[in-house]
Amino acid sequence: MNEVSEALGEATISGFCKPQFEQVAHEFIENFSSRDEVGASVCLHVGGEKVVDLWGGLTNTRQMTPWEENSLCVVFSCTKAATAMCAHLLIDKGLLELNKPVSHYWPEFAQSGKESVTVAMMLNHSAGVPAFKEPIKEKGYNDWEYMVKRVESESPFWPPGTRNGYHMISFGWTVGELVRRVSGKSLGQFFNDEIAKPLGMEFWIGLPEELESRVAHMMLGEPNMKPPFSDYAMAVMGDRQSASHLALMNNGGHSANSPESHQAQIGGAGGIANARALSKMFMPLANNGVVQGQRYYSEAAVIRMGQVSMATQLDAVLLMPTRFSLGFMKSMDNRTNKPGNTESFIIGDRAFGHVGAGGSTGFADPDCQLAFGYAMNKMSSGILLNNRGQSLVDAAYKSLGYKNCDAGVWVR
Repeated sequence: MNEVSEALGEATISGFCKPQFEQVAHEFIENFSSRDEVGASVCLHVGGEKVVDLWGGLTNTRQMTPWEENSLCVVFSCTKAATAMCAHLLIDKGLLELNKPVSHYWPEFAQSGKESVTVAMMLNHSAGVPAFKEPIKEKGYNDWEYMVKRVESESPFWPPGTRNGYHMISFGWTVGELVRRVSGKSLGQFFNDEIAKPLGMEFWIGLPEELESRVAHMMLGEPNMKPPFSDYAMAVMGDRQSASHLALMNNGGHSANSPESHQAQIGGAGGIANARALSKMFMPLANNGVVQGQRYYSEAAVIRMGQVSMATQLDAVLLMPTRFSLGFMKSMDNRTNKPGNTESFIIGDRAFGHVGAGGSTGFADPDCQLAFGYAMNKMSSGILLNNRGQSLVDAAYKSLGYKNCDAGVWVR
């Protein structure tokens, strides 16, 4: 095991990396030296063994606070994977069934054209409620009951099940409320009790107030002001009635840096974690449901989680090709799309996980027993993976002997 300690101007990189994975360490350092990284962590487990655990940079550039081993940050839509894992625990136990209507568990949901929505549609982004047509009240995202009522009354943007569109924020209340209804616990409490604590990871959907000082300040990436613009960006900027605009902009003034939002249980985008936690969370899914002799999911559940459930050439929200399993992103290769629409997330064929806004990511690849986590506080302007995150993913696969990703997935 090689200890890593390197100073790059104001950024100090620390941690360790097994010699086989030196490419990951090299790319992590390169992110700081040439790709505008500010503060970040990356962690890999392979076959249950931690092989990379690196952190560095700054959590706050105004106060020049160093990113330390236990620093945390908002991981945005990586939280969807945590929420989905809660639902799959209940599915695995026979308490929640994919093909049953949501109304079986949540009667109030069956209104305004959503009567036919199934549990599977909630998980694969085809339920038709990716956004809210009427304005969200000030700080509405922090009010669980209010947001659930809004989901219940919302009419779908398309006939449920006929297409998919990324449920950017609403996923946390559609799937999260199902978890609450079936388990009798809030989403954050269920996740903590059933996944976070047993796996020994620092990942919260609803951060304890006393841990606020450890949370990095999230920094927005520089907006792309020069064409070509993505179709998604054009819709956000030019069509205020579109699902694309409403999903992002109708947010009640939500602030990712607000302690109040950190403490709220925002299951679609509000999780607080670091790379080590993301990697630990995916360990059961990378190892047939088992970690250190303890079974978390059945083998069938892991296979089910990794299967493509919905794929399209035109996501109704992101306006580009997307591929989802039941609650997770699959490899998405848009590199040859028209200029502006090339954002991608390239992982292994059987791998599944999630990207967070700005570039964080976590995923499991059962083929090579890889559990990967990357979290950072300097966001990019895109929705999928940026060059900082993808460079780390690519280095991980190369370290494991994979040849290339020419086919849109990493292959040996």
